[in-house]
This record gives sequence, structure tokens and C-alpha cells, in this order.
Amino acid sequence: MRRNLLRVGLVTAAVLGVSAGTGPAFATPAGPGVTGTTISQTTIDGTDYVLRTLTVPPGQSTGWHFHDGTVYGYVQQGTLSHFDSTCRSNGVYPTGTTITEPPDEVHIGRNLGTTPLVLDVLYVLPQGAPTSEDAPNPGCDFE
Repeated sequence: MRRNLLRVGLVTAAVLGVSAGTGPAFATPAGPGVTGTTISQTTIDGTDYVLRTLTVPPGQSTGWHFHDGTVYGYVQQGTLSHFDSTCRSNGVYPTGTTITEPPDEVHIGRNLGTTPLVLDVLYVLPQGAPTSEDAPNPGCDFE
């Protein structure tokens, strides 16, 4: 049921806005080849809804970052390995699963698999906030 609700939310965001473009959707330093494409973006009552597709090649990461609002993700392909600021895994998300990231939580998404990781991501942010903000490595022995 959560998966269906997420898909409804993603489709709703896509229908509400029709702005499209490309560019980074991740904090630096993201790994080589990490890309993001904006599918849709709209603002309603002071809240930005941004729908993006992110692709993370095998062995790469999003870089350490956080968000100013809640982020909802759906794993289209591959496996997302998610780590928090204690350097511990706080979830492994294979194809077909969802993830919710709360505001202001420093984390990193890694592709430890052998196929590209493709995520549909809905950012629900205060109006004008960036999709993500850089954070320093909290002392982990990986990026």
C-alpha cells in the first residue's frame, strides 16, 4: 500500500507541474556519473514539490547531504544502500521499495551493486529551498 501511495504522490506531482530540466540533485562530492533529471516542479501554498529521477552508477554515491523537507523515494532499478551520520547502514532498499527521508538528517546514498541505481524522488520542501544541501563527511571511512 505504501508503494501505491508513493506512486500516486509522484504522479500527482508530475501532473501539478510541468517544468523540466537537468542538473545535479545531489550534494557534492557525488561520485562520477551521478545524474539527476527534473521531471516536474510546482509550488503550492509555500511548499515546493519537485519530482526528479536520479541515477547512481555502480560503486558511486550521492555524497553526504541533507534536505530541508521530507523526501520520498522509489527504487526503480538496483539497490540503494543508505547510511546515516553514525556511519551505520539505516536501510537497504532493493528494486520496488520505497524510502522516506526526514528533514535535516545527514545521510548518504550508495550503490554497492553491479547495476545502475535509478530512483524516483519527490522532494517536499519549503518554497525556494534547494533539493539537497552539502554536508561534510561525519568521519566515516567511505564517501
